[in-house]
Amino acid sequence: MQLLEYQAKELFREYGINLLPSISSKTIDEGRENAKKLGFPFVIKIQVPVGGRGKAGGIQKCQNEDEFELKYPQVENLTVKGEKARAILLEKMADIKKELYLSIFLNRSKREYTIIASAEGGVEIESVKNQIIKEIGMGNVSDETARDVAKEMGLEGKTADGLVDTLKKLSKLTIEKEAELVEINPLAIMQDDTVMALDGKFVTDDNSNFRHPEMEKYQEKSEIEERAEKSGFSLVELDGDIAVVGNGAGLVMSTLDMLSDNGGKPACFLDVGGGATTESVYEALTLISKMSRVKGILVNLYGGIVKTTVVAEAFIKAYQDNVIDLPVFSRLKGTESDKAKEMLKDSRTKIYDSVEDAINAAVMGVKN
Repeated sequence: MQLLEYQAKELFREYGINLLPSISSKTIDEGRENAKKLGFPFVIKIQVPVGGRGKAGGIQKCQNEDEFELKYPQVENLTVKGEKARAILLEKMADIKKELYLSIFLNRSKREYTIIASAEGGVEIESVKNQIIKEIGMGNVSDETARDVAKEMGLEGKTADGLVDTLKKLSKLTIEKEAELVEINPLAIMQDDTVMALDGKFVTDDNSNFRHPEMEKYQEKSEIEERAEKSGFSLVELDGDIAVVGNGAGLVMSTLDMLSDNGGKPACFLDVGGGATTESVYEALTLISKMSRVKGILVNLYGGIVKTTVVAEAFIKAYQDNVIDLPVFSRLKGTESDKAKEMLKDSRTKIYDSVEDAINAAVMGVKN
């Protein structure tokens, strides 16, 4: 999930990173109200999940009401690299002395975070020759490391202190939200030598989003996810090929992690919840059937409030109605699990004594 600039800045503000005053809007009427609150002059910035906004005319200076009435609609109706405006951000103008670059990204091959910084900002980092790159493991950036980065960037005094403070706060945000990339470009040195984040990029791994309900407000739900919510269960689409079904967010989360650790790729997080019925589980299977990338279903169910036979009945009905024709790899424990296993023994559901065995079978099953 990639946040828009104004959304990234909401998180920056929450973590105490220095920002200019700004307000987002979705309509010109909202924009007019925001303009009064913010006061002229300011910059009108299109909010799209792609770069190149400035070159496309998506960032416009605005000195007064006449310019606002002319430029807001221009920016609002602009298309940047095929993306239409999702919002408009009004932001106070900055008196900049110099632009820097700062980011932290997750290096998946090494399973650690890496800092990339540069004394040159406002351009694509790939085009910058003098990059500062520091691997920092999976923990927060230390004061010593942050000071080293500031020194290598040639910063001193108040500006160096500002860089250190910003980098440590950026690190805390990155780790606590499990981000894949957090970027400030440019990070500006102002005329008074303070540093200010003038732009923001924030990218999370969809496979970790279910651990952060506070981030749900930023997620654009698919039609399937909205339908699941209306049906009374939780479903989050992921980019793998094995649908993961369970009861209880903690159980489903741990199953997802175990599946990933064993080389499997989750296609969805699906928690049928404590109030599951045959009808709601049947609906859940119907939604899974609409995900074309799904090659198998992994079920990890511990019967308590929800009887395992309720889930078994839903699977049998789904088979009878040809809702699903996918292989199912299941571990059933708890209330009426013996009866549920008996019900499913002649179906396409393969039942295993442990979740580890079910996961291994699912990973091998979708590969073959």
